[in-house]
Amino acid sequence: MLPSFLAESGFDPYGARIARQSVADHYAARGLATDPDEILITIGAQHAITLVTRTLLSRGDRAIIESPSYPHAVEAIRDAGARLVTVPVTAEEGWDESALEQAFQRTSPVLAYLMPDNHNPTGASMPADQRERVIRLAAEQGTTLVIDETIGGLELDGQDRPAPFAALGRAVMLGSFGKSVWGGLRIGWIRADRELIQRIARQRSTIDLGTPLLEQLILVELLGDFDRILADRRDYLRASRDHLVQLLAERMPEWHVPHVAGGITTWVNLGLPISSQLALAARSEGLVIAAGSRFGVEGLFERFIRIPFTYPPDVLDRGVDALANAWRSVTRSPMPVVDRDYAQIA
Repeated sequence: MLPSFLAESGFDPYGARIARQSVADHYAARGLATDPDEILITIGAQHAITLVTRTLLSRGDRAIIESPSYPHAVEAIRDAGARLVTVPVTAEEGWDESALEQAFQRTSPVLAYLMPDNHNPTGASMPADQRERVIRLAAEQGTTLVIDETIGGLELDGQDRPAPFAALGRAVMLGSFGKSVWGGLRIGWIRADRELIQRIARQRSTIDLGTPLLEQLILVELLGDFDRILADRRDYLRASRDHLVQLLAERMPEWHVPHVAGGITTWVNLGLPISSQLALAARSEGLVIAAGSRFGVEGLFERFIRIPFTYPPDVLDRGVDALANAWRSVTRSPMPVVDRDYAQIA
């Protein structure tokens, strides 16, 4: 397929037509009719988030974001000059309904960035009735919903994958292969109305000239067999999740490890506000892991740590060994800490 494109420039701010058509067909198969002109191909999900936030936000605008959330999304929204409005999400209870409603009604945000499918890092998924309320609240306030589906399709307990959020009402959809296939495959997409896609493409010219063509052709091939790829990925992640949970129960029974019904990580409550100390001690054991505060807006979540289960059993074994050694180290003589986790309730 590649030789037929070699006579062309090789870059396009919207993406190759064949790639945009494949993504459009993918949404249509999930119940959301989509035209290729409503798709822009990006260099991964982070690129998509940056393009959308730079296009939609101005300095001083308010933007809703979950707490905890994907750190690079927080950075992108801040870099666009917006003021963050946080909505708590927990592994056990999901999205705080009251806080969500107040965030929309009291602040009239320009944008709301949400990850309703297998949320990163908690693994929570938003129920159908709450999705409908979010669509209604956003419409009432004129808020643009930006829905990150990068971990969509990784439901691990046999539950059906929800229809795209935009099937319920107006929403910008972001997707990529970084979590569902491989992090080294830097390709993603934005689905939005034509006018916004055109605005994003104009904004893109200040950042880059287009997505590499070879990756776009790989996208076309993968989407043609995506259901099977996701099924295999779910099987792998389910086994890894169960293995990790068993290891943590054996080695650190004092930790609270919630059941994760989807996604790629577990959001573990340590019981003590020493996540940063634990992450630092883990480095001395040869393990690089992000402290819970990395996922908070103002350094919250020192009682939590995000542990991915994307690795094979032998790697998980070594990782948990390192965590256990680090835990013993920091709990023998923990340094004085300030517990700010509960500030998230304010």
